[in-house]
Amino acid sequence: MSASGEKPYRVYKGGRQKGKVPLSGRDQSKQERDRDRGVVRRQRKPWTWRRWTLIAILVLVVLFVIWAVAGYLSVRSGVADANKRLAPGTTSVLTKQNGLILDSPTNILLLGTDHSTIQPGRSTDEHSDSMMLVRTDPSRHRITYLSIPRDLGVTINGVYQKINGAMQLGGPKLAVQTVDQLLGSQLPINHVAVVDFSSFKKLIDAVGGIDVNVPENILSNRFDCPYSTATRCQQWQGWRFHKGVQHMDGHTALIYSRIRENRLDPSWTDFKRSQNQQAVMQATLAKLASPTRFFSLPFEGSSLLAPISTDLSTWDFIQLAWVKFRAGDTVHCRLGGSATGNGYITGTEENIQVVQEVLGASAPQPPAPGTGLFGPGCVVGKQSFK
Repeated sequence: MSASGEKPYRVYKGGRQKGKVPLSGRDQSKQERDRDRGVVRRQRKPWTWRRWTLIAILVLVVLFVIWAVAGYLSVRSGVADANKRLAPGTTSVLTKQNGLILDSPTNILLLGTDHSTIQPGRSTDEHSDSMMLVRTDPSRHRITYLSIPRDLGVTINGVYQKINGAMQLGGPKLAVQTVDQLLGSQLPINHVAVVDFSSFKKLIDAVGGIDVNVPENILSNRFDCPYSTATRCQQWQGWRFHKGVQHMDGHTALIYSRIRENRLDPSWTDFKRSQNQQAVMQATLAKLASPTRFFSLPFEGSSLLAPISTDLSTWDFIQLAWVKFRAGDTVHCRLGGSATGNGYITGTEENIQVVQEVLGASAPQPPAPGTGLFGPGCVVGKQSFK
């Protein structure tokens, strides 16, 4: 305190007041102070539609990448399980791929098995009900399906028997070796996939069903009766399918692939059953390879491969999807021969020509007139065997 007794601060009679202490320049606006100091501030420009569009694109790209990575990881998990399910030793008899599937021809053997728990004896049956070679040819933008009749007679382990018995005797390994011996070195098997039809219906339901073009009206024999009583099953006529494109769920597609007899067509052969199974597999593969499946991969990528055992890797599946997307022509071929009357089909020399057509060395030709119900040949696109 000073000697004069004056206080070093000023006392106001009105007491404290709310608000800021008045200081010089406090009431000036920010713009005025900047102007007094000579500061020039750049005004912010409002966001234009171009900037909003760029931000939206960047967000979509990030979401796409995240979704793709999640889908890839889900599919990779399913593929790893499918690789583990393949019988040991199968890969040792496969011919190593020369190059990528994207730029070189690839031969994939599809083996369809059926383990129904409804029909007696089928649950332990390991025969390959369907055998089909799929050849991709990126240079020609073409995919060829070669059907191998299950009753075709071949020599397996020194014994003449039906070719579908190879799967029962030695699993997919012996099946690959038998088909390799049948087709020769020009069509070596690079990959194999075993499809369990009894589990296939879950896959078909998972993809929302499939569309199959039924070539003729069908009334099957009585099998897998949908009724619980024997009396009702005796009154039941059988499964019916109408000619034309039919949308099928998993159960319907499975029934369609199991039909061995058409009571409306006495000329029905086992070829027709194989064709039905292949139509189901091709329709399912087309659904799996469709772009719309990409959006569901993070949720069901692993479960989609549950009915399949294969050596194909995740990268192989990605390449196959792209090759199928780019393919323009589809060729359907079949081996055949003459029926011997004991349930066997004896191969003929026309099968050699069919192999050349599959390779692309010759133009596809339908079965020659007079070759009968089992005539070998090829058809293009939506044409069907007569």
